Amino acid sequence: MAATLAAPPFLPASLPARAATARTWRRRRTTRPFLRATCAYALQEGQSRRFHRLPCGLDLEIIAQSPPAPAPGERPPLVFVHGSFHAAWCWAEHWLPFFTRAGFPCYALSLRAQGESSVPPEAVAGTLETHTGDIADFIKKEVPSPPVLIGHSFGGLIVQQYISCSQGSELLHPNLAGAVLVCSVPPSGNSGLVWRYLLTKPVAAVKVTLSLAAKAYANSLSLCKETFFSPQMDDELVSRYQALMKESSKLPLFDLRKLNASLPVSSVPDKTTEILVMGASNDFIVDSEGLSETARFYGVQPICVEGLAHDIMLDCSWEKGAETILTWLEKLKPQSN
Repeated sequence: MAATLAAPPFLPASLPARAATARTWRRRRTTRPFLRATCAYALQEGQSRRFHRLPCGLDLEIIAQSPPAPAPGERPPLVFVHGSFHAAWCWAEHWLPFFTRAGFPCYALSLRAQGESSVPPEAVAGTLETHTGDIADFIKKEVPSPPVLIGHSFGGLIVQQYISCSQGSELLHPNLAGAVLVCSVPPSGNSGLVWRYLLTKPVAAVKVTLSLAAKAYANSLSLCKETFFSPQMDDELVSRYQALMKESSKLPLFDLRKLNASLPVSSVPDKTTEILVMGASNDFIVDSEGLSETARFYGVQPICVEGLAHDIMLDCSWEKGAETILTWLEKLKPQSN
């Protein structure tokens, strides 16, 4: 019962429509191995799109942006990891320009079968281990110095797995200069969130289940806005992001049953990585207790940004979240290679 309830709010379950989509992509790939997905996002000035070839032969989409001028002092690179129904584009819209103006080299990647990354033959995009390994391979081969890893929603859970794996295995998972968990799924997964919603906010529980598990957000502008954005968000902008979300995800990020069985992520006894845990006061998906759970796990104080919704990097007051992270970055100790 608990495993079934844990699935809806954050990732599409194995619904018939999703299974049919996966079968369609697998049929296409019988004659064209490692087919790349498409997602019509036009890059902004100063941004570039390239593809990182993984050892398995798959390509990951990377949207990169460099600072327009050298910044005073050394700035660590920032590597951004998205959550479900999103891709590299969600960072390229506002945060890549913001942080490069502040002097930080930025890389936003699209996980397997998301954005314009290659689509694997399996029914789901990957596991915590494969996604973490993909990020580590990219950092090891293409990022010149220890980066700050920034993950949103389920991307935050992937970043937590990376932190756990990086302890004592630097060759496989290079060191980080820091990590930022943005509206992240807690280290124990989404089960606690689901039960709290069912017991205290049953109407919201139904809405979020329909929106994400049944993908109703894709066909309802009002539900998409309520799930991801603030009420003040312009409908035309929500419609644009809604279209990008629909195009972004060719396969679910995870098999939820296997994911839940593998959690919680392993604790980090020495806590050598500096971590910022940040949430949003109007988050429709990750509640305040979920935010607190993640912060307790890492022994830090959470920061809840007022007036923002779950998609904190796209919301109408996105600068608030970016400025909070920038303040934290300015206090980081320099890292050696």
